[in-house]
Amino acid sequence: MLTALALLAISAVYASVGQAGGTGFLAIMAVSGVPVDQLRPTALAMNVVASAYTTWRLHVAGLIDWRRLATLVVPALPAAFVGGLIALSPGVYTMVTGALLLVAATLMVVRPKEAPWAGGPLSRRSTLAGWAVLGTAAGLLSGLSGIGGGVFVAPALIVLGWARSREAAGLSAPFILGNSIAGLAGALLSGQQLAPEFPLFAAVALLGAALGVVFTRRLSERAIRLVLAGIVSIAGLRLLSR
Repeated sequence: MLTALALLAISAVYASVGQAGGTGFLAIMAVSGVPVDQLRPTALAMNVVASAYTTWRLHVAGLIDWRRLATLVVPALPAAFVGGLIALSPGVYTMVTGALLLVAATLMVVRPKEAPWAGGPLSRRSTLAGWAVLGTAAGLLSGLSGIGGGVFVAPALIVLGWARSREAAGLSAPFILGNSIAGLAGALLSGQQLAPEFPLFAAVALLGAALGVVFTRRLSERAIRLVLAGIVSIAGLRLLSR
């Protein structure tokens, strides 16, 4: 029950900033003792549930630039599928995912500043190849680890000046949705299985996404990022110490 409540809170907080919660889901499940071989497919499946709702909400609000999203997602999908097919040994998986969680935690604390040309003509002109490379890298890492990739893509877009914060948030959820579907398909085809508790986890992930905005009105953005960074750091260190 405590695990379900923690996943509910994680889903709500992440949804409020256009994320699905993959890093948080992995963190909570790792701390609660879910077997290593079930972490990746279960986190990816929960990403699908949470990001589908968040994507729908962002689309209704008109916050998704579908043309720019396609440039990012099209190369990411096959990379995520290939990553999902690769069944890493438990030792390698815990090392890779633990390191990625620590990187994600750092990005949550050290918030990148927008480049002065973000979202302008310079950022839209000669970056198609760059967007494709970024999408491919994030897609592969997503499939390999079970992290949706939005936590890496959004800061990268802001730092490079390819999108403003609001635009990056609008691209994160649909990017995570596509990556998670592709990565999950690869993981399931490779014989990996979801945790037995997945139906419960999926239900709380969806409820959390739906309650996201209401939940976060009581906390400042900085407080949310620090709490999440702490949780994700603990999970990353726990995985690395296994």
